[in-house]
Amino acid sequence: MDVVIIGAGGHGRVVADIIASARQHRVVGFLDADESLAGTKVGDVPVLGGTNLLGKAKRDQRVRGAIVAIGDNRVRARYAEEVLAAGLELVSAVHPSAVVASSVRVGAGSVIAAGAIVCVSASIGSNCIINTAAVVDHECEVADAVHVCPGALLAGRVKVGPRAFIGLGARVIQCLSIGADAVVGAGAVVLRDVPEGARVAGVPARAIEST
Repeated sequence: MDVVIIGAGGHGRVVADIIASARQHRVVGFLDADESLAGTKVGDVPVLGGTNLLGKAKRDQRVRGAIVAIGDNRVRARYAEEVLAAGLELVSAVHPSAVVASSVRVGAGSVIAAGAIVCVSASIGSNCIINTAAVVDHECEVADAVHVCPGALLAGRVKVGPRAFIGLGARVIQCLSIGADAVVGAGAVVLRDVPEGARVAGVPARAIEST
């Protein structure tokens, strides 16, 4: 399937590489809100223009699918809605080196990067990022638009609410809940539930004030 990637930054490059490595789709262009990028290339793939061109890409280039490669959870979820409104399919990207159990459910538009491990009976929502070498252990429930950063580890049966952010190298022990829109700082070790919208950091993780 011919697809476009929304987001021509660093994560867009990663997603393009994942799609090329998996050989499931063909990236024909990037779309990005930065108008100055139009007409440039990411690798050998052109930046076609802004996301307002989703419909045009479908009509003129016969693009059938798109994936949003933006790290900000809320922005990624919003653009995913635009993709669907344009009548395009949200495609997922799973790197061939990722280990994903056959019983795992992966939602539309999600990215599972190189070296990630998603274990038996876990579920990954739509528009998630399970980043490089992250681990989502057995029976975890990861809701929509979550970002699990590189090297982060969710032990078994962890539940992660929508749009939550699990920082670089963070650790969450088994059977805990991370609330919607919560932020777990890089390197944190989470030993208790994290409420909705909370920000925690440290070892063990404790609440921090927003700045």
